[in-house]
Amino acid sequence: MRQLKTIVPYFRPYRRALNWGLVLVVVANGFTLASPYVLKLAIDGLTGDEGTLDADAARAAGFYAALIVAMALAGGAARYGMREIMNGLSRRIEVNLRNDFFRHLLRLDAGFYGRTRTGDLMSRATNDTLAVRQATGPAVMYSANTIVNFAFGLVLMALIDPGLTLAVLAPLAVLPPVVVRFGRAIHHRFEDIQEQFGTLSTMVQENMSGVRIVRAYGQEAAQADEFDALNREYLRRNMRLAYAAGGFHPVLGFLTGCATVVLLWYGGARVMSGAITTGDFVAFFWLLAMLAWPMITLGWVVNLFQRGAASMERLNRIFAVEPRIAPPRRPRPMPSGPAEIEFRSVSFRYPGSGRAALEDVSFTAQPGKTVAVVGPTGSGKSTLVALVARTYDPTSGAVLLGGRPLTDYDPADVRGRIGVAPQDSLLFSDKLGRNIALGVPESVTGEARARRVEEASAAARLHETVREFPDGYETMLGERGINLSGGQKQRATLARALAIDPAVLVLDDVLSAVDTETESRILGGLREELRGRTAFVISHRVTAVREADLILVLVDGRIVERGRHADLMALGGAYASLLRRQLLEQDLSMAGAA
Repeated sequence: MRQLKTIVPYFRPYRRALNWGLVLVVVANGFTLASPYVLKLAIDGLTGDEGTLDADAARAAGFYAALIVAMALAGGAARYGMREIMNGLSRRIEVNLRNDFFRHLLRLDAGFYGRTRTGDLMSRATNDTLAVRQATGPAVMYSANTIVNFAFGLVLMALIDPGLTLAVLAPLAVLPPVVVRFGRAIHHRFEDIQEQFGTLSTMVQENMSGVRIVRAYGQEAAQADEFDALNREYLRRNMRLAYAAGGFHPVLGFLTGCATVVLLWYGGARVMSGAITTGDFVAFFWLLAMLAWPMITLGWVVNLFQRGAASMERLNRIFAVEPRIAPPRRPRPMPSGPAEIEFRSVSFRYPGSGRAALEDVSFTAQPGKTVAVVGPTGSGKSTLVALVARTYDPTSGAVLLGGRPLTDYDPADVRGRIGVAPQDSLLFSDKLGRNIALGVPESVTGEARARRVEEASAAARLHETVREFPDGYETMLGERGINLSGGQKQRATLARALAIDPAVLVLDDVLSAVDTETESRILGGLREELRGRTAFVISHRVTAVREADLILVLVDGRIVERGRHADLMALGGAYASLLRRQLLEQDLSMAGAA
């Protein structure tokens, strides 16, 4: 239960509402538990001489009946207010917790997402926050209700007959160890359920994202069978929880039944001996019946608290993760104008990998110049530009911007100056124009924003295509832009990078889905856009980077050659070999097509 301590700060903005809710808990129980005492007075005052009902007793009975009805109405109104306030408060806490969880996820670095399943994060953001909400709302409300009910009820029962009260409470002495035992079982089993739900969510998410691959390989039946196995395991874990929770209620019912037996036996004897009146016995019986409901809800409350604690523990594990890419305590202001990027003896290996992705890389990208990076697959090209955008930090060495390490700047400021067009063209399920304007400052609005989107699209050779769409830039995209072709998605990604007017532009093989001629034409048209910007162009096609000011040739994470196109061709090394191989593949492809 200590895991729920971290939810306490979320109550602070709603302290007044919480206090009012607890006051109404007391008021509602006060009216409800006063009714048996009024009934006792009515019963004891009903009989006159020789068992007849006199006029005064009749008037008193009518008064007591009206009073019981009035207290029932007042108690019902207080109970309604209690539920309205406490449940509404828990909904607000749920919203705040989910917002904080999502904001925290946005702060975490790429390494975290490399080792954490998306489906598991989705289950925590939905199912776990819901379980915590139930622990902060209904569970808190019914816990307070149970405590107040027991306190008021025991006081009234003790006023009637202290000895009978002790006798009735004797069977309930075993309640604390029962609650602890069942609470632990519920906590662990619910945690197992949530972990399995995360696995199930991951599989659904991956299959929905990769549905075309599943169909292309005819794996629908195999994936359905795998989902069925995971779903059955989810059922099995839920049934284990149901067995634990289901056994809790009968035990509570048995203890309550034992208390009722004691009341009938010992309380009946007390009435016959004249120690208590018939009204006392009826009131005592009614009070015990009222205490039975909190006993039943106690099992439900323990269930909710244990579920909430298990879920909060899962959320706390994510909240405890600190981003490795974090702003310094005193970030330096970003330099204005064209930026110089320097790699100084940079080495990098991915977390958990024994192989270096980059090894002792050093070079300088002069302000306003274009640096091209070429090399075979797996040579470290994408890793290099990931360090430029500070998606990762080097394992050793330093990446400098304007003569200072990137770690001296706020990562948000760095990324605001760097436009990245990745190879993986991720577009959101939103309008095309909003996708392109994703990084444009919110201060740029209206016509200025639309003009920037169109200019960026024109530079990416996308504008003419968009004009042919019935809704133009208002076209709604499917998940990951599924209703665009591969080339259109890549050009939209390029336009998004250009729209923020970056000082540094990173093109990570962003035009791999278009043919060689189109890529050359687009890159040629970008020369005007690249003027005044430091640019990094990665391409698996050597023919697309001939005009770069500096070409770096990477092999196994090391720079093996550097220079301009003519110099590298004259050298006759790795770069020239790559170009000859690609030209040969292009000729063979054209011959095959012919």
